[in-house]
Amino acid sequence: MSSHNTQIVIRQADLADQLRWDNYVLTHLDASPYHLFAWKLAIETTYGHQCYYLYAEQNQQMVGILPLVRLHLPGIIDELTALPYCDLGASLSNSDQVQDALLLEAVALQQQLKVKKLYLRGGLRETELKNRVLQPEATGKVRMLLDLPPSAAELFAGFKSKLRSQIRKAEKNEVIFRWGDREDLAALYAVFAQNMRDLGSPVHSKQWIDNVLAMYAQRARAGLVYFENKPIGMGIILMGSQGVSIPWASTLRGYNHLNPNMFLYWNFLQFSADHGFAYFDFGRSTEDEGTYKFKRQWGATPKPLLWYTTMTTSKNNSSEPLHSNKRHLAATLWRKLPLTLANAVGPFIRKYISL
Repeated sequence: MSSHNTQIVIRQADLADQLRWDNYVLTHLDASPYHLFAWKLAIETTYGHQCYYLYAEQNQQMVGILPLVRLHLPGIIDELTALPYCDLGASLSNSDQVQDALLLEAVALQQQLKVKKLYLRGGLRETELKNRVLQPEATGKVRMLLDLPPSAAELFAGFKSKLRSQIRKAEKNEVIFRWGDREDLAALYAVFAQNMRDLGSPVHSKQWIDNVLAMYAQRARAGLVYFENKPIGMGIILMGSQGVSIPWASTLRGYNHLNPNMFLYWNFLQFSADHGFAYFDFGRSTEDEGTYKFKRQWGATPKPLLWYTTMTTSKNNSSEPLHSNKRHLAATLWRKLPLTLANAVGPFIRKYISL
């Protein structure tokens, strides 16, 4: 692409850059597993969205990245997002100057493609340029992060007695956890799809789950919870160099009394602590809602989710309740769909929902 000064050159990554890209991500303290090149490959392979993975070079060294994905449905949606289907994915950089160069390139790309909106999810360096071209988006959301001790035994010992008894209750109920892989896709997806329908939300395609597991390879693990040989819970974790993220976890509501959710998360936390990860990212929540309280009980602490957009007009807050009501109505209607229909139609809609 172009050079903004003699020192920093911005290029667009292709498959040949995957190793360099991932090496940069795995050595950057602010990186998430979503920044890895595997996310791009899974998106392209499953949904065919155009990806623009920008990186900055200085003295032939990679010094910054900004992964962008275009979601485009003519007349309905057109946005460049870093990154869709997750909470994070904004630029990582070694300096303010590198971040500024990447931001300028992103804005130029937005204008070139005539894309309506540019969304960046994640914290950015405070620079004059950032404040000029981006505005914060009020998410009202937080990330829930748990610092991990060196071992699962230490982690368990630090839990409150109520939490420990909830985990043990699942074991007493003869709930069984086991690790899965791509061969368990049917079981994983059956639980995931039913839970999404019950939540009133269109589900990702089965291919998406399969491709994420395939592209992440050793940096992804799938877990399944069984009761009487029936899969009643599933989750997928992605691993960076420092932390573990959990993009999806689902349990079947009819089995809530057996505490399958507690058992699923405990096994993921146990794995993460024993494998030397520094933190576990439970993902986004709204403070004081159900998922927030669930994550808080494990000891996770909230960290504000900072998102930015290039939209020039601020949102009219008076329309928010109306928007919320529409979403509530859509979710209510979706829950009433037969599961087979929800699974057939859901992925066509989900493909264009960036969160």
